[in-house]
Amino acid sequence: MSDTETTSPHAPGAPHPQRWPVLGLLGLAQLMLILDITVVAIALPHMGTELGLDRAALTWVVSGYALAFGSLMLLGGRAADLFGAKRVVLAGLILFTAASLAAGLATGAPLLLGARIAQGAGAAMLSPAALSVVVRLFDGDERNRALGIWSALGGGGAALGVLLGGLITAGPGWAWVFFVNVPVGLVVLVALARILPDLPRASSGSLDVPGATLVAAATSALIYALIRAGDHGWLNAVSLALFAFAAVTYTAFAAWQRRASAPLMDLRLLGRRPVTAGIFVIAVATALMVGVFFLGSFYLQNHQGHGALMTGVLFLPVALVTMAAATTAGRVIGPLGARVLAAVALLIASAGLLVPVLWSGTTAMVTGVSVAAAGLGALFVVASATALGSVAPHEAGVTSGIVSTFHEFGAAAGAAAVSSAAAAGIAGRTGATTAAGFDDAFLVATGVAALSAVLAMWLIPPKSE
Repeated sequence: MSDTETTSPHAPGAPHPQRWPVLGLLGLAQLMLILDITVVAIALPHMGTELGLDRAALTWVVSGYALAFGSLMLLGGRAADLFGAKRVVLAGLILFTAASLAAGLATGAPLLLGARIAQGAGAAMLSPAALSVVVRLFDGDERNRALGIWSALGGGGAALGVLLGGLITAGPGWAWVFFVNVPVGLVVLVALARILPDLPRASSGSLDVPGATLVAAATSALIYALIRAGDHGWLNAVSLALFAFAAVTYTAFAAWQRRASAPLMDLRLLGRRPVTAGIFVIAVATALMVGVFFLGSFYLQNHQGHGALMTGVLFLPVALVTMAAATTAGRVIGPLGARVLAAVALLIASAGLLVPVLWSGTTAMVTGVSVAAAGLGALFVVASATALGSVAPHEAGVTSGIVSTFHEFGAAAGAAAVSSAAAAGIAGRTGATTAAGFDDAFLVATGVAALSAVLAMWLIPPKSE
């Protein structure tokens, strides 16, 4: 493949004529990756019954995907810079689709878990490479609108997954949560192969295998430590050992990057204020979003007595509000500026998170989560636009990988934090104990959102910078 853009001839410097169809296809691919998390979570009990999986195996059906996805995204982003985003997008899509087929055909734990790890690896190639394409094909206000659409699909996809998981599991069966990816993946693959442009690659450099190994080991250890902390406590010996291992390995990675001839990433990227602000916002937004979905879903099913399908239906307005908020944010971030939008969005989220504390019942929960989702949906746009708005083309892939990695950090931390904060509610047997546990968790989330609004005003550069 050529190192220059050859797919569709157009005037140099002019917007690519196929940029909006490309965005639609990449957004659909990203939607598959996000849906795969919550769709599978809803289907877990049926998988366990049919395949005879114990609790540990079921945990790894979710964790194996999350670990591979989170730990390899920095490598996927760097590969996009070096080898071309189109190649990495298509390779990731092929791997994800093939692994989805294998997961649906699984008859036992080994094939299912192996397929889930392969799905995560494919997603780690596809997601940062696709985001780097979006950043490079669009500019100015159009980029903000494109990121709004991208964020709407990502944020709303998590909520839609709850509904689709219930529908698929109650209908054709758990295997179809994987099989549905196959025709969608093939259609997107064929279409992208035709219209996705060959964007210029980094002029020189090779893949830093030692650096990639170190950062993957550190990231997987950190994500797994966060997952374990939610189940076993933050002071559990194994969790603490994993946190320590992650810290030591990240230190070794940083030292290697300073001496490597072709480092995986320029560590100075993390020192740039917009990048730091962006990864802070994406981590907070994802932590709150995952935490709220976890709490809301558990509350509706285990405290209010709704089934998985009804819970999915109740989450539909959450998905729609998230998508609408992200799309709107993409249109108003230009005039308002990222700093103001982030503060307003976090205050809205904080107000929504307080609703289930003040009132109980299904209506209050759905209303509060929907209001919170409006703020959180806007934050995903702020994060991407801030972190990626000023990076050079040859840095777009690795910066997208950094943003995506912190997305996974936030997801793991959010699930772990609310699991710990709501432990009394989840384990409790009396109505009072359960309500108190959920109140504690939502109060923690409310405080985090309010504090983050203050930090965002300090951290995000003003509009003029």
